[in-house]
Order: sequence, then structure tokens, then C-alpha cells
Amino acid sequence: MSGDLATSGTEGSKAKRKAYLSIASVVALALAAWWFEPAWLYEWLKVLHVVAVISWMVGLFYLPRLFVYHADAAAGSEPAATFVVMEQRLLKVIMGPAMMVSWTVGLWLAWSGFSFSGLWLWIKIAAVVGLTLFHVFLSRSARRFAAGTNTMTARQWRIANEVPTVLMIVAIIMVVIKPFG
Repeated sequence: MSGDLATSGTEGSKAKRKAYLSIASVVALALAAWWFEPAWLYEWLKVLHVVAVISWMVGLFYLPRLFVYHADAAAGSEPAATFVVMEQRLLKVIMGPAMMVSWTVGLWLAWSGFSFSGLWLWIKIAAVVGLTLFHVFLSRSARRFAAGTNTMTARQWRIANEVPTVLMIVAIIMVVIKPFG
């Protein structure tokens, strides 16, 4: 079993390096584009924002689902150990970077495209703050699972899995419909 964990750790380190290199490349390209401010910048940053948000949302939906299965696994069992590795990788390699890119690019788009004006935009930002708080809650919950101190049942995790759905719907309505002009 220790050989499996060493391999998992090595693979995790490689994935982490690739993720950080990708983030650094995107940030460098974004800074260069921002400096030169080409006409296409705003549209391409919208694309980056949508891709980052989708990646983040996938994690916000999938991690509570992993917690459902993890809550049913016997503490200290091989499945429980596997869930810990999966949860940590999801948080560190996908969710964390995707959240940072979503926030960074999203704030830039809100500033450059809308000058932070419009009630719809502030409601959307409030929904994203809610998603961020849920992300923090999930991150702390993953640490509790890793320490063997989870207190929530699989049923409670199924219910918690609905939180990002509601917040996502609010954000999408605000962006697409802009009901409060």
C-alpha cells in the first residue's frame, strides 16, 4: 500500500506542477494582453472566465458527491484513504486555481465592461461570494475527512450538494437576464 501512496504522491506533484505552470502561463499572457490592450482582449477574457467558472463549478458539484461516498466508507479503510487523495487533488489542482482565475478575470470584466455598475452585477458578485464561502466550507470539510473527524452523514452531504446549484442559477440569471438593469 505504501508503494501506491508514493506513486499517487508523485503523480499528484506532477499534476500540481503542471497546474501551476498553466496558471503562470495564463497570467503572463493576460498581463501582456492587458498591457497592450488589443481589441480582442475583452472577448477572450470572457472565454477564459467561462472556462474557469465551469471548471470550478464541476469541482463544487463533484466534491460533495465524493463526500457522500466518503461518509459511508469505514474510517481508516482503503476506500477512505483513496477518497482523501481524490478530494485533496480536486481541491488543489482544479478547484483552487479555477476559483482564483474566475475571481481575477471576473473582477476585471466587471470593472472594464461595466464599471461595477448595475444591481444585477452586485447580486451576481454576492452569489459568487456565496460559492466562495461554500468552497471554503468544502475545503475545511476535506481536512476533517482526512483527519477522520467528519460529522456529517451521507444524506446531509447530498443536501449540501444543492447549495452551489442554487447560487449558480442566481448568478446565471443575473448575467443573462440582467433583471435589475
